Amino acid sequence: MDLNILKKQFEQDKSKHPEKIQVDWLGRNGKLNTLFSQLSPEDKKNIGKEFNQFKVEIENYINTQIADIKKEIDKHPVNTAESSPKKEENSIPNPKKIGHLHPLTQTERRLNEVFRKLGFSIYNSPEIVTDEYNFARLNVPANHPARDMQDTIYIKEPEYLLRTQTSTIESYLLQKESKNLPIRAAFPGSVFRNEKVNRSNHFVFHQYQAVVVDKNITMKDLIGTMDLMFKTLYGPKVVVRYRCKYYPEVEPGVGPDMQCFSCHGKGCPICKYAGWIEMGGSGMIHPKVFEMAGIDTNIWSGFAFGMGLDRWTMAENNIKDIRTLMGGNLAYKPNL
Repeated sequence: MDLNILKKQFEQDKSKHPEKIQVDWLGRNGKLNTLFSQLSPEDKKNIGKEFNQFKVEIENYINTQIADIKKEIDKHPVNTAESSPKKEENSIPNPKKIGHLHPLTQTERRLNEVFRKLGFSIYNSPEIVTDEYNFARLNVPANHPARDMQDTIYIKEPEYLLRTQTSTIESYLLQKESKNLPIRAAFPGSVFRNEKVNRSNHFVFHQYQAVVVDKNITMKDLIGTMDLMFKTLYGPKVVVRYRCKYYPEVEPGVGPDMQCFSCHGKGCPICKYAGWIEMGGSGMIHPKVFEMAGIDTNIWSGFAFGMGLDRWTMAENNIKDIRTLMGGNLAYKPNL
């Protein structure tokens, strides 16, 4: 490891906010800890002293910058009630904003804005639901593996459980609005599954669902809507593919995959060396789902898709471990 290269990188990063520098360089997943953990015992012994000196230099720089910011704020205290309104307005500084919305919230709000412009309403539902709305009304067979304890978190088996998908909200919506068609609705939400936590899976994660029910809706409408969504989040050069998939609640089913943001299709641990990341599921709403909601399939058709908000957010922010979204070590973003 060449410390001179690291020092040049640090000089370039000095233009950033000190708290951002602290996260990037001294955080648990920062550059110094990451690089030092990759060194052999012999290399650690050879450059350990110089490495620690460099770390101290970074700490001193950050402390100095934070102290300077505090001094600037202290020079401009908020005036008391005796001050004139004009003087009070001019004496309050414009300090840099510290903190930001959670990246998941940012992604969710951007999607809400996109779908509102397309005429969608935003819905929600309880996180504790019944088997009927989580499975039965979505055409999930009684013997489907998703119903087993190893996948579903039951509160009172077999009736009450934590919702395993935002499609559950679709069940409530179709029943409630079956006499008020057409429907254009989107709904973000937390979902829960009995998963082993690792860098790509968590037992609490987030999805974004959208449903359209109208006359003459086709697969073309579904693909066009998803293309717009991906390009809004990742730009016009995003690479997405669509594969035929089976999902009980739709027929035909489509699975959108996005080219891995980390390896760009070459294969890495993030994409499990496939080069692609599965982003969710979609398709044309199954006639049985319509029938259970009391919707006439001779008149109405529709599509639905459910996507993983966590993976969208990770791709957009180059986060390579889903557990980071549940922790506090998220980078400072001064422009938000």
